[in-house]
Amino acid sequence: MKKIIYSFAIITAAYLIGCSDDYLDVDQTAAISTADLSLYNNDEGAKSFVTAIYSKFLDWNMSSFSWNGITSIASDDADKGSSPGDTGTDKDLLDNLTHNASSISVEEVFRAQYEGINRCNQALFYIPQLNQANEGLRNRLIGETKFLRAVMYFNLVRIYGGVPLVNKIPSPSSEEDRIMQLTRKSKEEIYTFIEQDLTDAIAVLPEKSAYPANEVARASRGAALTLLAKVSLYQRKWDKVIEYTNLVTGYSLTPSYAEIFKTSGENNQESIFEIQGFGGNPAKGIQGYSATQGARGAGGWGWGFNTPSESLVNAYEPGDVRRDATIIFAGTTLYDGRVVPLTVENPRYNFKAYSSVNSGDWETNVNIRYLRYAEVLLMRAEAFNELGNTTSAKSELDLVRNRANLPNSTAVSQADLRTAIWRERRVELAFEHDRYFDLVRTGQAQAAFAIHGKQFIVGKHELFPLPQRFINESQGLSTQNPNY
Repeated sequence: MKKIIYSFAIITAAYLIGCSDDYLDVDQTAAISTADLSLYNNDEGAKSFVTAIYSKFLDWNMSSFSWNGITSIASDDADKGSSPGDTGTDKDLLDNLTHNASSISVEEVFRAQYEGINRCNQALFYIPQLNQANEGLRNRLIGETKFLRAVMYFNLVRIYGGVPLVNKIPSPSSEEDRIMQLTRKSKEEIYTFIEQDLTDAIAVLPEKSAYPANEVARASRGAALTLLAKVSLYQRKWDKVIEYTNLVTGYSLTPSYAEIFKTSGENNQESIFEIQGFGGNPAKGIQGYSATQGARGAGGWGWGFNTPSESLVNAYEPGDVRRDATIIFAGTTLYDGRVVPLTVENPRYNFKAYSSVNSGDWETNVNIRYLRYAEVLLMRAEAFNELGNTTSAKSELDLVRNRANLPNSTAVSQADLRTAIWRERRVELAFEHDRYFDLVRTGQAQAAFAIHGKQFIVGKHELFPLPQRFINESQGLSTQNPNY
């Protein structure tokens, strides 16, 4: 486990990266001075600022153990897993909804987002000054940066509610900037900021199809539109969900659901945005993402955390191909020939975190699928239904069901179709880091956790606590979330 050295002075330190032909280069260098800016005043130098942001998503505290704890283990889709005595520091607390403001996962995820936001603010400050770099490239890089900053603020607002809005490089000598870093804004203000970043990104980003093959993983107009639709979904702006999803074009469902989550399915026709992992030499994979979720025990290859729950298994209808493409069952043989013996400690593991290449290594080839076209269809289905257009809603829903080898939905009424869409989101997007937030935003959380014998406290567990160290450091400028 990593030890946290927590301070906003550290959060807002400069994180920059040297020039490289590979925009996923993660070799971090010291902060840049204005005098040295000429070294970056070219196309590759401009790209390097955004490379530093993408590389943050590979970090342990950003996309790995603590992230899985909050977004997955805390939900009803997953159990802590591993050995009974291995708590994963606080993953047992998250699993039981007994976490607190001092829990390491709460601190790590919060800190990671602001480290990434700082890199975005660095890029937005320096890139416009690089007048020797191509202007069109600079505009696109600014769009990528604003998309990535929106991703981080969307993570923050869903997890913690209102948070500090740090939209520039703070000056250590500025009292105004100190207050900015330590004062919560309302969740409404954060959502407005996210919407503006995404609107700006949409205006300058190209479609995914316009990128060359070696840059297809970069943020695109479709990614920004999809995230803006999702931000609208969380705010129940149903008309906006329809408007934005209608503009997401050039994507289609992958015929085989299982293919999406193989290395061969990365960045394919359904992929809108993925966090890229590469387990080669040098390794640039997502630190510990696969290893912490791999099968544990004799014949296994990992730590065994974040295991599929029995209620998730039961959520799949008979014949749904997504079950066996989402869940690794002990005693089965995987698509690459690996045998999962019955001697592993847990009966089930997360298939979406599995890579047949270097699967037991700390950094593997697995990508995290962040936005997919199937979710565009399900968001549109939900919005159509809430607007009373059940016919269109059912049509979108059935596209997703049919790909999963299921017949058309039998739901007819708006209420029944609403339940069917929510259920479809669960089985389609399991282990894609949305389930906890879906339960909260749809009002299903208390009942869903009760099935597991866990108490979801209304008025508390809709949000996670802000880190206690942040609250202490704010000295009254920010208050804790209710009932923590």
